[in-house]
This record gives sequence, structure tokens and C-alpha cells, in this order.
Amino acid sequence: MAEDSHKSGRKSQMNVDITLVRELAELLSETGLSEIEVEDGDRKLRVARELQATYAAPVQHAQPAPAAAPAAVDATQSTPAAGPDLSSAVPSPMVGTVYLAPEPGAKDFISVGDKVSEGQTILIVEAMKVMNPITAPRAGTVRQILVDNAQPVEFDQPLVVID
Repeated sequence: MAEDSHKSGRKSQMNVDITLVRELAELLSETGLSEIEVEDGDRKLRVARELQATYAAPVQHAQPAPAAAPAAVDATQSTPAAGPDLSSAVPSPMVGTVYLAPEPGAKDFISVGDKVSEGQTILIVEAMKVMNPITAPRAGTVRQILVDNAQPVEFDQPLVVID
């Protein structure tokens, strides 16, 4: 098509460097990013990949349950150092940044030892400037929080262990 527009006297808008596009696509895969954009003067190239969306349960606007006082000793430290049992972990449904509280300076949604109910918001994953509440898939007790506030997370990365 660029050749046709060139033959008709019109200038083509951009000559695409296929090698650069492939390199950028590989970079997306390696880093887990969903898009990348480069500029060279007045030329701009954006490469994006579609992420498979997994939707969280509908948002419940109820007040979070009051958190128990933090335990002096983490209950998981009494188990052998074989690593956390991730069989009951809640995975991240998307790539993004995790937030443990509804806003900066606010109390965290959950703490280790808290009892949670199914559908209760346990944290937020921000993806593409959209705050996505992540809810407890089942009722139980929070055994471990496997992420830190404002930490980048990957799709299917374990976030919280709820027994």
C-alpha cells in the first residue's frame, strides 16, 4: 500500500522498521509489559499486546472489616522453611501495581490473621490507571500477604494466602 501511495504522488507516512517492531515485541514478552512506545523525531511507534482479562467479582462498597491487632509473631514462621503453601493463594488476575490500602495513608484492607468473607476486597491492582479491587474468593483467615504495597505484580502471581 505504501508503494501505491508513493506512485500516485503522495508521500507514505512512515517506513516501518520490521526488525524494530519485532525487537519491541520481544521486549514486551521479556518484561511482561502490555505496551511500549518509542519516538524518533516526529515519528512515533507503539507496540502493544492484548492481555487476557480476568474479571474480579463485583465491587462491594461495604466498610472493610476492622483489622485485628498485628500479631507479634507471624504464624507461618513456625512451619518448616520449605516456603509458603501457595495452594490456597489468591492469584493476581492481571499485570499491574498492587495496593494494600484504598488510598495513601489509609489502613490496609487486610492484615495477617484477619478473618475475611467471600467477596470482601482484600487489595487493589492498578492496571492502565484503573483501580481493580481484588476480592476474597472464599471466606477464611489471611495467613500470608505475599506482596508489598506499590509492588508491580504479574498475571497469576500469588498475592495473599487465605485458608
